[in-house]
This record gives sequence, structure tokens and C-alpha cells, in this order.
Amino acid sequence: MPDSTPIEIDAAGRTVAVSSPDKVFFSERGETKLDLIRYYLAVEDEVMRALGGRPVLMERYPDGAGGTSFFQKRVPANAPEWLQTTTVQTPNGTPSRALVVADVAHLAWAVNLGCLGFHVWPCHADDPDHADELRIDLDPSPGVTFAMVREAAAETKRLLDELGMACGPKTTGRNGIHVYVRLAPRHDSFAVRAAAVALARELERRRPDLVTAAWWKEERGTRVFCDFNQNAPHKTVLGAWSVRPRVGGQVSTPFRWEELEAIEPEQLTLANVPARVEESGDPWEPMSAAPQPLEPLLEWHERDMASGLQDAPWPPVYPKMPNEPARVAPSRARKA
Repeated sequence: MPDSTPIEIDAAGRTVAVSSPDKVFFSERGETKLDLIRYYLAVEDEVMRALGGRPVLMERYPDGAGGTSFFQKRVPANAPEWLQTTTVQTPNGTPSRALVVADVAHLAWAVNLGCLGFHVWPCHADDPDHADELRIDLDPSPGVTFAMVREAAAETKRLLDELGMACGPKTTGRNGIHVYVRLAPRHDSFAVRAAAVALARELERRRPDLVTAAWWKEERGTRVFCDFNQNAPHKTVLGAWSVRPRVGGQVSTPFRWEELEAIEPEQLTLANVPARVEESGDPWEPMSAAPQPLEPLLEWHERDMASGLQDAPWPPVYPKMPNEPARVAPSRARKA
């Protein structure tokens, strides 16, 4: 029978109360709530480098990974006074009071509530108008192997190398790869999304056999989808070093490009990632210290618009955008 006696832990110089510390959150190996908190304490420097100062959307699993879940957009009214929050907008325009990852104590506090996924805004709380991350989500369509995702990631790096833009990959904690570019905070999310659309289309031109920029699933085939809409305003993405709500506790793990052919997302868990970090450090530290200009990709966007291309489709929760095609799947449009 798990011990439900509350305890207190020290995190970032704060005292955080932890109820039911022995409650099992990850059934595959039996890691508990306290184990998850200790994981974030072990990778404190790395997780703060990636998430520090950013608003997050909390994904709560009261009964642990594999159980029922819900997204909590608003910090509870009974939160401790020291907790930092900020007002953010959801894609449909609804304001909410979101948690800010001011230090690792904020993560520990959220884990105590059963938060097993931290979905991160692409901006800092003190500068919400400027996105400072380009997030390239290489998402496998049905039938796509992880070897194909690796190949798409390598193509993405070649393209960004051509533009002189440094980038860093991470596993998604599932079967995809995210490639991040740290940006100088000069552009809003509309511009960053436009750059992502241009990048996705260029990848598709160069490797139409491997990569697709098609928003509609019926058009993707057995190809890796470069999901440009992960950069849409107010869109959140599972953060680097965040533990996925899976029974195996897989971590969305940054890695070095030299590791691409050997990386195995299923094997990167809260049980072994801290030792990996202790041995080889943070693969993203150089990238985090060198923000990149977005202009090279924005020039490609302007080129595509000048050639007569429309904007790519937006998700249905957003209002209709200028120069956007009809939001209807091609097969339905033909029937109509």
C-alpha cells in the first residue's frame, strides 16, 4: 500500500508540499509522483534553459499515466502566493491565468497536482508579443517509420544549414522529432508560422517522396508531415525535457545531430535521462545561447506569395485568415 503521508521538499529555495508522494504515476516501472519531481530536480538547469520564464498549459492525470486526463488552462485560486502566473490567450481568444515556469519549484508544484505534461508557449511571459522559437514538428503519417522521420530531420538540418540557421532536435516522447530554432525576439507568431509554412513547402519540393506540407490527411500519403501550424499564435507544444504521460515515462529529449541515426525515443525515460545529461550535458546549450534571424525563411515566404501561392490552411479554432484557401478537405470540395 503506497504511503500517502504528505511531505515537503526543497526546490529552488522554496518549500513545496507533496501529497501522496508514493502514488504510482508510471506503471511500467513503478515510478511515483516523488520520482517525477526528483527527475525535474535532476535536470533543473536544462529544463530551465528550455522552459524558464515561459507560460505553460498543464495536462493533468490524477490517476497517473494511462488514466483519465484533462487540460488545466487556469491556475487554481488557492495556489501559493509565490507562484508566478501570466494572462495568455487560447487560440479561440479566451484569456486564462497560466502558470509561468519561473523556477523548478513551479514544476514541482504542478507535478503535485498530477501534471504529467507541460505544453509550452513559444514566448516568455514578459514579452508575449514576440515568439522566440521556431518549432518544426516532423509528424509521422500512418505507415511512416521512425527511420523516415530521422531522414526528414536530416533534410531539415541540411536546409537550415544552407540558410545559416542553427537548430537543435528533440524526440517528441513518441514517434516524431521536433527541430527547434531559437530566434531573436523580433517577430510575432504570425510571422513565425509564415516562416514554418515556407520551410515545410521547401522540404516538400526537395523531397516529395518523403515530406509533405499537406494539411489535409487524405493528401499526405505515407510521408512525414511537417506541421507548420504548431507555430500558430497561442499554440503550445510539449516542452523539451518534459515527461510524457505514458506508462513508460518517455521524455521529450533534446539530442545532438551526431546521435540522429542511433536515437531511440522509447528508450529515453525519466529513469535514464538524468544520467545521460550528467554524462554529456545539454545538447541545446549552444543553440540557446545564439538566437537566429528569421529573415531567410521569411524571404522564402515572400517568394512563395509572389509566385501566387495562397497561405496554408489554419486549424478550425482560428478565425478565417487573409489569403487562406477554403477550409474544406479536397475530397469534400470536389463533391460539392
